[in-house]
Amino acid sequence: LISSATSSLRMETEILEKKLREAQMRLAEKDEDKEKEIQSLKRRVTELEFQLTMEKNSSDSLLGNMRKEIQHKAEELEKLTQERTQLIHNLSQVQEESCLLQETVRRECQERCELTAALSQAREQVLELKKLSGNFS
Repeated sequence: LISSATSSLRMETEILEKKLREAQMRLAEKDEDKEKEIQSLKRRVTELEFQLTMEKNSSDSLLGNMRKEIQHKAEELEKLTQERTQLIHNLSQVQEESCLLQETVRRECQERCELTAALSQAREQVLELKKLSGNFS
């Protein structure tokens, strides 16, 4: 009975040891698979970090270029605004000059009309005097 029980226990022990070895092998395989997956994920993270760094550098470069362009455009706008202000000022002066010249021309035309009228009147008076002096002779 003891021999049978011992034999039965040995068989059961062997079966359990075999199951333990199989479980340990499966566990080792799973550990190996997990390690491979971890390494793969680490590589992927490294790749993504590199890609992120490259995109960040590209964005920073683009942002810097845009800032320079905005600064350039702002300076150009300021220059054009100053030129516009100067042109408006010049236009105002030219308009004032034009008004002054128009007024001068108007006055000179009025004076010319007055002088023409005075000349016509003087001619008439000269003709009158000639007629009168012709009558006296």
